[in-house]
Amino acid sequence: MPPTQNLVNLESVTAHVPGDASRVLLDAVSLGVERGDRIGVVGLNGGGKTTLLDIITGVRDPDGGRVSRLGGLNLAHLAQTDVLPEGARVRDVVLAAWAGAAEHEWAADPKVRDVLDGLGITDLDRGVEGLSGGEKRRVALAAALVGDPDLVVLDEPTNHLDVEGITWLAQHLVARRCAVVVVTHDRWFLDAVCTRTWEVVNGRVETYLGGYADWVYARAERARQADAAEARRQNLARKELAWLRRGAPARTSKPRFRIEAAEALIADVPPPRNTVELHRFAANRLGRTVLELEEATAVVAGRTLLDRVTWRIGPGDRIGIVGVNGSGKTTLLRCLAGERPLDGGRLVRGRTVQLAQLTQELVDLPSDMRVLEATEQVAKYVRLGKAELSASQVLERLGFPASRQWTPVGDLSGGERRRLQLTRLLMAEPNVLLLDEPTNDLDVDTLAQLEDLLDGWPGTLVVVSHDRYLLERACDTVVALLGDGKITHLPGGIDEYLRRREAARAAAAPAPQQAKRVSSAAEQRAARKEAARLERRMEQLAATEARLHEQLAEAATDPDRLMELDRELKAVVAEREQVELEWLEAAERAES
Repeated sequence: MPPTQNLVNLESVTAHVPGDASRVLLDAVSLGVERGDRIGVVGLNGGGKTTLLDIITGVRDPDGGRVSRLGGLNLAHLAQTDVLPEGARVRDVVLAAWAGAAEHEWAADPKVRDVLDGLGITDLDRGVEGLSGGEKRRVALAAALVGDPDLVVLDEPTNHLDVEGITWLAQHLVARRCAVVVVTHDRWFLDAVCTRTWEVVNGRVETYLGGYADWVYARAERARQADAAEARRQNLARKELAWLRRGAPARTSKPRFRIEAAEALIADVPPPRNTVELHRFAANRLGRTVLELEEATAVVAGRTLLDRVTWRIGPGDRIGIVGVNGSGKTTLLRCLAGERPLDGGRLVRGRTVQLAQLTQELVDLPSDMRVLEATEQVAKYVRLGKAELSASQVLERLGFPASRQWTPVGDLSGGERRRLQLTRLLMAEPNVLLLDEPTNDLDVDTLAQLEDLLDGWPGTLVVVSHDRYLLERACDTVVALLGDGKITHLPGGIDEYLRRREAARAAAAPAPQQAKRVSSAAEQRAARKEAARLERRMEQLAATEARLHEQLAEAATDPDRLMELDRELKAVVAEREQVELEWLEAAERAES
């Protein structure tokens, strides 16, 4: 079992906003990345997450403090923006580490094949100038993954990836077992990949064990101990914690740090939303007919995206739409909104429908106004369910504190402009809301606030998103565009969608060739014996891991003991993962 090894250390690192020494992003931060760590970095937009990654990778020098890296460290970095060399082909970027090698050499490497297949990169001779933003992102991500790095640093890697791509990336990073530091707003991804979480807040970096769910537990516990001035944040953290505990079983399968104290917070928290009551509100506002497609056909560039589809959306329905990029999700929303005429069939729209649509593009906003003025231009108050909120309250809940509400709209960042766009939509009090990738440019705190607002929103909701967490939290129904021209209802949600996509790929794949060699009876007996031995060892390690988690809970107030137990736990987890791989290989030999 290899000892832990520090790859990067930050000692009392300080960083300011370039050109503005008064704005501190990192204030005397000390932390480290060890071999095998998988760390998720969260925090508000503009809070210093990208700056932290740039300092870890050496892209930027700190304004104070010291950074040390392991000698000979092989580091791969995916930056937030994709700048590809002019005149290059895709193969020149992705296979730069294999320059000069014959094609059969890199093609024989399973990691290279897995990355190219997983990210859907098939045309290696295509020039990078003709790539879309999403294609450039995939090429840059592939270039970071095809080598054999000790540390992979990724800034928003899930941007432009669909649900399948995000699932593949999570599985790939866990299987690679190299150290990972990742900034992402995809909360499902954080839970699936990360063993630690760093929260960048007010110049500090707070560290937590586990992924997103563990971070929410810890924040809820911190809110429990906070004073009355933090009551609003406490209530939101408790509601988010209640959702996590009532949500998909996968979120509660990991051992939780101080779980008993956290669960005490939600003993009296109601469900995130009262579906029956919201349906009644929606029916009163909308009547029986909302949006209906009858024998609808939509053709784009010769491809039939909708083929004589009949689909009814009723009052209070909360529907998530999934599908691969290019399957027609945005086209479907535009057809529902009446922006794009159907190529056949008709759209029926209820008389009382007041529809609002959030598109992926930033709309024109009144740049001569301030944020609060631009919001009050739509309405000064809005009723969400039983609650009435002022424009200022809605702005605050969507990431605009009082100090930012008087900022000129023209000075807002892209993410802030999108939040303002969403706020103005909600202030208009629509009863039908169409959201196309609403999580783009939103940090995890703002996403939680948005979901909290949508929980009490009494209307019909249709969401297109690759954010699995948002779809599971905000929607009651999931449908998919699978490329057959139909809208397919998925009772099993995202998991069913992934199973269907995997089955479709397996059916389309050529039949595998018969194995050239079959193990002898003696080899099979030896492999079965080895598999049994490894299975016993896995059981021992699982018991040790459970015991260490119990000791961590008991040592909550002893920092030195916590660090010692944490080192032991990481070593046990690393050994268990290695034993699992060896067991899989032995089991395959036994069955061959």
